[in-house]
Amino acid sequence: MASEKSPEITDALIDSLMEGAIDLHCHSGPSIMERKLDHIEAAREAEAAGMRALMFKDHYYSSTPVVQLLKRQEFASSSLSLLSGVVLNNATGGLNPYAVEHDLMLGGQLIWMPTISAANHIRHVHRSGALKPPRPMKRHKGLEVTDALGNLFDEVKEILDIIAEYDGVLSAGHLHISEIWVLFAEAQKRGVGRLLVNHPGLFIDASLADMRELAGMGVFMEQCACMVIDCPSRHFDPDELKSFIDAATVGQTILGSDLGQMKNPRPVEGYRAVIRLCLELGYNEQDVRAMVSGNATRLLGLDTNGSATS
Repeated sequence: MASEKSPEITDALIDSLMEGAIDLHCHSGPSIMERKLDHIEAAREAEAAGMRALMFKDHYYSSTPVVQLLKRQEFASSSLSLLSGVVLNNATGGLNPYAVEHDLMLGGQLIWMPTISAANHIRHVHRSGALKPPRPMKRHKGLEVTDALGNLFDEVKEILDIIAEYDGVLSAGHLHISEIWVLFAEAQKRGVGRLLVNHPGLFIDASLADMRELAGMGVFMEQCACMVIDCPSRHFDPDELKSFIDAATVGQTILGSDLGQMKNPRPVEGYRAVIRLCLELGYNEQDVRAMVSGNATRLLGLDTNGSATS
């Protein structure tokens, strides 16, 4: 819950809250979508801010080989942990157990269900063209995880078994909430213990009641800076952000940037802005530290060195 008395909001306080912060949603480049900065620049800025970990996400390719190279060549002695995973869109084979196994075996931590290839996403953006690449591409085949009767496809069950085997994190991607309920119930039954919903208020169509119930199951809700701070991609006002956090509770909320786009602030800048916003909403220093660091640490199972543990 938000504190009745918020601390004085200073740059020094925000600096201190950036120390140890974890951003699970960085959209740096290279990417088919235009990006304001590349992976090295994003990591250097996060490192300079004292952040603990940064996860690269691209809708078209696995970031894990890139991260493995950067960890060995550019950030071998860095205190910043670089994290990665694969999004199961058409470009990576869709609902592809082979891509999941390879990514986790190579050292990835997070598997996203379809985002821009999700049938739900395509239905949402058929007019707006949100997340559309700058030049024409082969159209996405809409992907769903359940059949017409609401049963999970066999390949999805196989994916869940692989994630459970490697103790990875499963994100719902841009699936509809009706699919997410079926997916997460089966995931928990099959031993997947790390579950995440990104921006549940956008694309997902999750209600406050959904967020509350999912959080009660141990699912983490990620609220993204790009959707609540003052920038071109803003979708929600501060009161809406507060309602999302209060529904899921501070203990099950993670703040991510979801930044790197050309027209938006840089990830570290945006992350600082969402910290300031949460303090303005009345959340105290302990609350904010949980949402920027402690909860993501629990989700990932990070040890004291920032490495994932099983």
